[in-house]
Amino acid sequence: MSNIARTERLDALRDSVRAIERGGAGAERPPVLPFGVAGIDERLADGGIAGAALHEAAGADAGMGADAAATLFLAGIAARLTGQVLWVLSRRDLFAPGLQQAGLPPDRVIYAETGQDADTLAVMEEGLRHGSLAAVIGEVGRAGLTATRRLQLAAEAGGTTALLLRRWKRSGADPLAEPSAAATRWKLAPAPSAPLPVAGIGRARWQLSLVRQRGGDIFDWTVEANDAAGRLALPAGIRDRAGAADRSADRGAGRAGRRVAA
Repeated sequence: MSNIARTERLDALRDSVRAIERGGAGAERPPVLPFGVAGIDERLADGGIAGAALHEAAGADAGMGADAAATLFLAGIAARLTGQVLWVLSRRDLFAPGLQQAGLPPDRVIYAETGQDADTLAVMEEGLRHGSLAAVIGEVGRAGLTATRRLQLAAEAGGTTALLLRRWKRSGADPLAEPSAAATRWKLAPAPSAPLPVAGIGRARWQLSLVRQRGGDIFDWTVEANDAAGRLALPAGIRDRAGAADRSADRGAGRAGRRVAA
């Protein structure tokens, strides 16, 4: 059994134990934050971003564009939650006006600057357990399985969403190569925006990849970046093709049903 398969099996066992501790499968589940995009939410095991859980994102490469996309993606998730957000910084390169354009204004963000990954993880854990924040976002280069398990447990204890931005190191190693207890793991890269009828740049687009989700499959989408409310969108052509595919599948299912009935 590979290390990744062993990790996922252990995660499933831990989920079962936590369900028993919370009162069994019939116990109330933590709230879920949907993206509001059917083409994405219907492919997520929880129908959206599970609350009181850890989620991770990283740029698809070490470029600034990919890193910025991952940053704004997490900012958009936090923006759609209600309340204050703690952002634990690892570098002095966070651009507040950019966060505001992604739906997260400065008056909703509390900044904490740390010098090392260990300090970032410790501050995140304290913020998550406090229980009064909408989300805690932290930036790290490395975070092992034990550290991410601690974040997951702290998120559950405080009922707070944990968002971990995995940043590339100079070594060039994939920041998502390490095993993690995160419920979802995402990679982002810039994608060409739609051409405009006049000179200028259209709404930014990203290549969004769900590279791991607990209890579900992996997927890739081309999406339009966050609007001022922190919401993603599928480009019109992709949305139309997805709708046509869904309608075709429904017709096929109906024909199959008639054949069975006959």
